[in-house]
Order: sequence, then structure tokens, then C-alpha cells
Amino acid sequence: MSSEQVAALKTLLRERGKPKNPTVPEMRARIAEVGERFPAPQEAEVTPVTVAGRYAEWIAAPSCLADRAVLYLHGGGYVIGSCESHRNLAYNIAAASKAKVLLLDYRLAPESPFPAAVDDAVAAYCWLLDEGFSPSGLSIAGDSAGGGLAVAALTASRYRGQPMPAAGLCLSPWVDMEGIGASMAAKEDEDPTLNHELLLWFSDRYLAGADPRAPLAAPIYADLAGLPPLLIQVGTAEVLLDDSLRLAEHARTFGVNASLDIAHDMVHVWQLFEPILDEAGKAIARAGAFLRGRMR
Repeated sequence: MSSEQVAALKTLLRERGKPKNPTVPEMRARIAEVGERFPAPQEAEVTPVTVAGRYAEWIAAPSCLADRAVLYLHGGGYVIGSCESHRNLAYNIAAASKAKVLLLDYRLAPESPFPAAVDDAVAAYCWLLDEGFSPSGLSIAGDSAGGGLAVAALTASRYRGQPMPAAGLCLSPWVDMEGIGASMAAKEDEDPTLNHELLLWFSDRYLAGADPRAPLAAPIYADLAGLPPLLIQVGTAEVLLDDSLRLAEHARTFGVNASLDIAHDMVHVWQLFEPILDEAGKAIARAGAFLRGRMR
């Protein structure tokens, strides 16, 4: 790991700042800049598709196997984010896992609050099954809110009697709508992008008055029995560090094989910054190996 790369990334993120009194359009524009700065490479195969009424994209690398797929749920606090902002990350996961990635443009709050995102994610998983993919050749993955959504989608799919996929991948998952983890305060000075105030701004818009401990909104309160193996990646410089630690512990109480991959000094969803951060590529490689080892 290059300490110079990490320091440069943190400086870049701190210069952007943590917005005060943000608006939804402002926040959506901020995350769109990520996609503009880090576009998918020319060799990425991007195919638009309609999935259960929602726009999505198949993202593939030349090495991808036709019978394996990852449903990817982007981050953004359930309010922001899109295929454009996460296309490069989706491509890197496709290349590392040798599985096509279905990048879903699920409905966002405040226009479509909880549980719209969960419903869209479950519908997309069912669509993949209907398309002929074997559960053993599928995984569900996501980052930040998308990481929490991946666990919620797995849980909701199990509630509805759907067969479980081979694995779940959670990158810096957000699974606590109240922000009560100890790292929320302990890591605030280290985290250059998130804080308690901003997370509550997202959760207020997503929940729209719903119970912040509803199991499909905050999966640390869900019955996770029967879920497939999970890999949870998180950095030590995140206010959401405890979300990952508590999710892993909670999943294990239900007998889930939950592995923690904790990266020293890494920021929230550092995997997005693969072009300028060596550790991002290494984390994606570890995630890809995990997915390859479970999909059949």
C-alpha cells in the first residue's frame, strides 16, 4: 500500500468537504462526478437492459463466464448514485470475479422511499432466476447503502421462498439507520466523506417516517438465518466501521459464514478509486476471488 496514494486521496476527499444543509440535486451531482472522473475502460462491454421495469446495465469483461452473474446494487444513501457513478467499479468486479455484473438503477428516495429499493432489488434477483441463471451461479453485491441493500435483498428473497445465491459481497455496508455504532463518533475526524449528520440526512429521506429498525431497512435487526456466505470489506478510517463489525457478528449468530476483510487506513468504499489507489485494486481482487470460489 502506498501511503502517498492514501494521503493524496484523503486530501482530495477533504477538499470536497462534507456538505452542510445539502439538497438532493446537489448530492446527486456530487456522486455523478465520481463516474465522470473514473469511467469504465474502453474494453468494458456495457449493454443496457430493462429489468422488472427498471433500467439496468450488463457490465462484462472479456474473461466473464456466460453462466455467472453478480447483481450489483450501487451506494449513495438510497438517495443518490446511478449506473454512471458505479460503472467502473462494476466492471472491475466483473473482471475480478469472471462473472457478468447486472448493475441496477433501483428507485431512489425521496421520490420512492423504503421499501422501494428492496422491492426493486428482489425483483431483479428474481429476473435473473427467470432468465435461466442457476442460484449457484449468482451473487448479490453492493457498496455502502447498496451493501445494506444486498443483505436486505437476500433476506427478503429468503422470506419469499426464493433460493439463495452462492454469495453476498458487502463493501463498506450501511446497515444501521440510526448511526449508533461507536465508530460514528470515534472515526469522525478520520473519515473525510461521512458523518452522523449526513447519514441521518440520507436515512430521513429513505425512511420517510418508517421504523429505523425495520429489518429490511437496517439488516442488523433482521433474521439472517439461511443467508449464503458473506464477505464484508471495510476500512479503519470509516465512521461506518462498526456497521460492518456488527453485521458480521449479527450474521454469525444466525449461523451465516460471514468473513471480515478490514483494510488499514482505508476510507469509505475505497474500491471506487481503483485508478489512483493500489489498495483498491487489491481489495477488488480479494472480492473477486471470494465470488469465484463460491459461484459454480
